[in-house]
Amino acid sequence: MSVRYVSLERVHGLKALRRSAAPVASARGRQGSLLNDAGGLSPRTKRIPYDPARLSQALGAIPKTNQYGDYLSVRGWCAQPPQYSPDLRALRLLLPDAPDEIADAGQWLFLDTETTGLAGGSGTYAFLVGIAWWEGGGLEIEQFFLREYSEERALLFALRERIAEHPVLVTFNGKSFDWPLLETRYRMCLKISAPTPRAHLDFLHPARNLWRLRLGSVRLSELERHVLGWDRGADLLSGLIPQIHFDYLRGGPPEQLVPVLNHNQMDLRGLAVLSRRTLSLLSDAENLGQDGLELFGVSRICEKRGECTRARKLYERSIASFLPMETDRAARRSLAKLAKREGDFDLACELWKGALGNTRHGYEAYEQLAIYYEHKARNPEHARQIVRQALDELRRAIQVGEIAPGVYREITARFDRRMQRLERKSQRPLLDVLAIEAQT
Repeated sequence: MSVRYVSLERVHGLKALRRSAAPVASARGRQGSLLNDAGGLSPRTKRIPYDPARLSQALGAIPKTNQYGDYLSVRGWCAQPPQYSPDLRALRLLLPDAPDEIADAGQWLFLDTETTGLAGGSGTYAFLVGIAWWEGGGLEIEQFFLREYSEERALLFALRERIAEHPVLVTFNGKSFDWPLLETRYRMCLKISAPTPRAHLDFLHPARNLWRLRLGSVRLSELERHVLGWDRGADLLSGLIPQIHFDYLRGGPPEQLVPVLNHNQMDLRGLAVLSRRTLSLLSDAENLGQDGLELFGVSRICEKRGECTRARKLYERSIASFLPMETDRAARRSLAKLAKREGDFDLACELWKGALGNTRHGYEAYEQLAIYYEHKARNPEHARQIVRQALDELRRAIQVGEIAPGVYREITARFDRRMQRLERKSQRPLLDVLAIEAQT
């Protein structure tokens, strides 16, 4: 990786800083805590006089000033990941109403914060705001550091200027945490209004659709390791970061903050790589999907956005590949729903018949078949047979304890009502039945 300005990785490579950073590289049980058992500073974080020059040198930071005061800025440039051109069609799957400018990656601003607490709220500060944008073919990174709370206005004003230059915000869980917290900080500081991004892309929810079934956890570091093929190596646990900042404020050595800035930098780089992988997959899952679970995830996103034809094709491909049992059932259920919507009842009936059984999807399949034979095939007798099969399955399941009593009562009541209606229809003259169906 080529670097210009002062690089966090160069700073982190210094032996002295590696020694001071080691205690915070993992959890308490493995490498110790910055606090002693009484809750005070441990000997490793002995109080030292505040030295602005030492702090700037440790972080590789440059003091900056604007009309609201001073703040620290750390700048760096990474050749990896390289800049790319996102596909507008793929972006529309994430933000269907976004302006066309969203496809201009030069307007993107990646954002990630490190805060004094993980719960949010008006008492939580963003003491480190990391941003990045594409420049020179690579990723330009800037980090604003809050040396003391009185510098918050200057930091927020600097961030506002960057968002004016790059108005498309890109985050990972930023819609739920980072950006609401920053909006709160803008409101609290009174003098600076919160900027309004032109659009806000957040990659947490698409990551859940695409990879949670495979990985369970969709933390950014897990996605980097198992989806992007990138291992961070030694990294901080996020839960330790607020305490490291408090230790610094209480007089701890500034070098212990270096791993925090390095963690934030890796988050920004990981987000940039994840955005490319996600959008590439949404653009061309047919060729880039690595397994059935990825195809299934793209299918769900397409279905949600109304791209039913593409969703149907991808569901079919995901079913043809290996899927876990529950996911396979969900894919077949969704495919049957799309086939019904498009009038392909041959495929829909085939899928419903294959799904019959003592599951929610199985009982839904019984119900859909009964609806089809009653209203489309005009064969109420066959519809009654389907309903009887469902009721028999329910009675068997409750007798052997395979279904909860509450679920049993709910589903049984639904089939009982359908059976009563079918029996009433069978006792009426055909012309009366047709007239009633025409009215409904």
